[in-house]
Amino acid sequence: MKALTWQSTGKVSVEEVPDPQIVDPTDVIVKITSSAICGSDLHLYDVLGPFLDRGDILGHEPMGIVVEVGSAVRNLAVGDRVVVPFVIACGECYMCKRGLTSQCETTQVREQESGASLYGYTQLYGSIPGGQAEFLRVQRADFNAFKVGGELEDDRYLFLSDILPTAWQGVDYANVPDGGDLVVLGLGPVGQFASRVGKYRGYNVIAVDLVPERRAMAERHGITTVDLTDDVKEHLLDLTQGRGPHAVVDAVGMEAHGSPLAGFAQKAAGALPDPVAQKLFKTAGIDKLGAMMLALDLVQRGGTVSLSGVYGGTADPMPMLNMFDKGITMRMGQCNVHRWLDELLPIVEDAQDPLGVTDLVTHRVPIEDAPHMYDVFKNKEDGCVKVVLDMA
Repeated sequence: MKALTWQSTGKVSVEEVPDPQIVDPTDVIVKITSSAICGSDLHLYDVLGPFLDRGDILGHEPMGIVVEVGSAVRNLAVGDRVVVPFVIACGECYMCKRGLTSQCETTQVREQESGASLYGYTQLYGSIPGGQAEFLRVQRADFNAFKVGGELEDDRYLFLSDILPTAWQGVDYANVPDGGDLVVLGLGPVGQFASRVGKYRGYNVIAVDLVPERRAMAERHGITTVDLTDDVKEHLLDLTQGRGPHAVVDAVGMEAHGSPLAGFAQKAAGALPDPVAQKLFKTAGIDKLGAMMLALDLVQRGGTVSLSGVYGGTADPMPMLNMFDKGITMRMGQCNVHRWLDELLPIVEDAQDPLGVTDLVTHRVPIEDAPHMYDVFKNKEDGCVKVVLDMA
């Protein structure tokens, strides 16, 4: 089959690789119809190379049709249309029963001291082959392949794999009071959805991004937007009664704009031999913290900062004096995708499309064009917000 593979830092390629096989009786094989490129994939492209092996198959936002079923699978059959959450969980352990599927104790990658295994996401999360490929082996499929309808287009369902539940959880964690102010930093795919989710819940949403096309997309959905300029804090305070918003969702993460020193450190670490770089990332890794620092500075006293953007540093400086003095609450973590799917399914199937799931994809290409689109997405070129690989 064809699959998008990691080759080295800044280089991915489409290669012919062996088709996946049923390994455990609880597996199914899915023929992928659509698979998206996620902002988190760019971390693999640029930063997390020491935790990847050449030829690793990337991708964790897939959906498709079941074509083969293991002998112990009870809830799925050949021909079923499914979305595959990026988190692999058992649904039965202590953490899963609490709704914390991203911390599943059955698939937890203990040798890396990480949470649940993830598709296509480095040694840190199990080195599981990903879904930017023609076929995918889905493990523990009765819990990890979410059956959807057969009539609506893929875009109605595809983002249930990751970014829509991630945005939903991020806004849920933000704990905004009824009718309160929510600022969303970053209008990539998760930020777009977080803004729309906030508006759907009745909040006053203000979103910040430096790319005009991304602001224009948010404005189509009734979101007030602000450019990322030197006086952005003052502007946002003016829009929130001078106190700042009740909550901020940071949808940017470790590779925020600016932070040249952190960017240099990330690249320098990535150039070291893998064992050395891995140890450095785990003991002295730092992130670009521009978005997080703005969020902490901006949120009103007693407010909440919710991190949906990915962070990976272990030695990041935090303004603890300011955070303590302001009484800030922070919530964060990998999305517990399974927890939100039943809640989100009727929303994405609503004929009115209240979250605008059909208005996110800016580029749809065959898998052969994926390496080029990684560059376009990374560099925010050509109005790129969301890329979907059309595998059908």
